[in-house]
Amino acid sequence: MFRPSRRSAYRKQRRLSWPLITLLTLPLVLIVLEFLVRTFVGVTGQSNELAAYQGKPTKATAYGLRFLDASQQPYDGLPIAGQLAAKPSLATGYKLVGKQQSQFWRINEQGFRSDRPVPVAKPKGETRIFLLGGSTAFGQMSSTNQTTFAHKLEASLNQQVAQQKRNPEKFRPDVLPYYKEEVDKALTLPPRIRDGQYRVINAAVPGYASGNEVAQLAMQVLTYQPDIIVVVDGYRDLLLPSTEEGVTIPGAEALLEDAPRHFYTHLTQQLSNLFTQSYLVKGIQYWLIKPQPSVDELSLVAANNNAPLVEQLPSEPTEVERRAERYRSHLQQMARLATAAKIPLIVAVQPEVTSRTGKNRSSEEAKIQQALGATYSQRVKAGYTEIEQAALQVQKEFPKTVTTLNLYNLYNNFPSQAFVDTVHLTDEANTVLAKRLYGTIAKLLNVPVQPNPSPY
Repeated sequence: MFRPSRRSAYRKQRRLSWPLITLLTLPLVLIVLEFLVRTFVGVTGQSNELAAYQGKPTKATAYGLRFLDASQQPYDGLPIAGQLAAKPSLATGYKLVGKQQSQFWRINEQGFRSDRPVPVAKPKGETRIFLLGGSTAFGQMSSTNQTTFAHKLEASLNQQVAQQKRNPEKFRPDVLPYYKEEVDKALTLPPRIRDGQYRVINAAVPGYASGNEVAQLAMQVLTYQPDIIVVVDGYRDLLLPSTEEGVTIPGAEALLEDAPRHFYTHLTQQLSNLFTQSYLVKGIQYWLIKPQPSVDELSLVAANNNAPLVEQLPSEPTEVERRAERYRSHLQQMARLATAAKIPLIVAVQPEVTSRTGKNRSSEEAKIQQALGATYSQRVKAGYTEIEQAALQVQKEFPKTVTTLNLYNLYNNFPSQAFVDTVHLTDEANTVLAKRLYGTIAKLLNVPVQPNPSPY
């Protein structure tokens, strides 16, 4: 028999050692690369930028919710989705943490989206308009607090008061002239609104549905003595199963009830973070791959599951009716609270991207609709029909308190891009929404004119 020579055996042994050498040197190579990337970003001044990067564009990360536990630490076992901190609340499921800010938003001490605090005691001469709702009302994806429709609405109201003082002749007088020709001329002028300082307080919270808003109104908002309440919502109620009354911190309850799963999730998350939070991986994503979130990811905040939007919309008419009935019930509760406090309530069914058709639809909106698909469009339109009817029923029940607006088709004739996903608006579209709400609110604030008694 032939025996292999010592030389051939040595070569075979050396060939077999290469995988082992590679395995041993790979961690060292990764460590060196990590060091080089950290050195590079340190020299170029991009350390903070890359440290904050979470695999999504900066604005998407800034608007993502970051859920904190009772000790103000990120929930163990839940993914870190963004920078907007929220904490548990027995009444509303969760609420925004006060005194936080990013380059896109600022949250005041009370947890409202505002640059200024809101004292419980209302200053003399101040008219307070409270805005409730979910992410659209909050101003998700707006460039700053100043580009939200809440801020623009406040500015419009205060601008009219200033104009009334500067040019009173350009507005209807408090007392009409006596002669018909002069009366007709006076009535062509725009009506005056009550003098004073107007404050529009954005109390909306991303992810909220109508059930959360009822609790927020009863437990928090009414203590601030609002003069008008505006609710902009509807979409989240269509997505939320009829078995749930409101939105809670997604996944938190399941983790607390299942200790083995909690431990496993914690362990896998720590391993995942070790990889995804490295500067090497972040650098590859940030400079080379540049991943973009899907329409589903951008549209839905605080989701309990990662199913596509089309699957979260009900396919059965009976389930659509149950969700609409729940929405009606919650609006009814809000109307009762507002009626008891003698506060006007404006319910606005929020706009949605499938309303955009024809030549005014932008290429970006066409891509969004294409990604959503025809089935999504059919289901969301059917749902909006039921939601609108539910709101109208509440208005009929409380005609002196409730005013209903259907804003689904608000942007039919808007010549620019209105939506950045299914329901979140561009800065320009926020201006349109502010004007629409202004027209409705101003009617509630108009100063009634008095007839002039006969001069004889």
